[in-house]
Amino acid sequence: MSEQGRRGTRQRMLDSAVLLLRERGAAGVTVDAVLAHSGAPRGSVYHHFPGGRNEMVLGAVRQAGDYIAAMVSESAAEGDVRQMVDRLVAFWKRALTRTGYRAGCPVAAMAMDSRDLVPDAGDVVREIFTSWQASLAKALAANGFATQRAQRLATLVVSAIEGAIILCRAHRDLGPLDDVLVEIAPLLERRD
Repeated sequence: MSEQGRRGTRQRMLDSAVLLLRERGAAGVTVDAVLAHSGAPRGSVYHHFPGGRNEMVLGAVRQAGDYIAAMVSESAAEGDVRQMVDRLVAFWKRALTRTGYRAGCPVAAMAMDSRDLVPDAGDVVREIFTSWQASLAKALAANGFATQRAQRLATLVVSAIEGAIILCRAHRDLGPLDDVLVEIAPLLERRD
């Protein structure tokens, strides 16, 4: 198999694991489920993920975390914190509606149900959330917020959006994300 084919199979498996994690939580990401969803051959699991299921699940949550981190960093580089939060909310609204409110944040899913299932999950989830908060805090500080306030606001933004995603799934309605955006927006006004 070509190098491109190997990377393609691995990526399909990671993408499938991310989707399953978003919809079913860590317990729902089994080797069989990933193989069925990705169409990958059984032997590819241990070829691409010698650590088995746990390595695959951790790779999936890292991929998902990196995707959001890149979105936050890209927006932060543009310097408009409100636009950054708007983009995050818009991303989650699209993700929720596209999946019929079945898919939430894979990082939150991993945080809630994985301690016994995936031993290193706690550390990975903590790193991802810390990264998101640090990027947001850096952008807020660059917009004139004092360092401590920027850190608190970053925590508030991440917490509010993650909580709103859960409420959106529960109510099958995007209203909680809209509410969060309306209430957080004034707190993020650029400081000159």
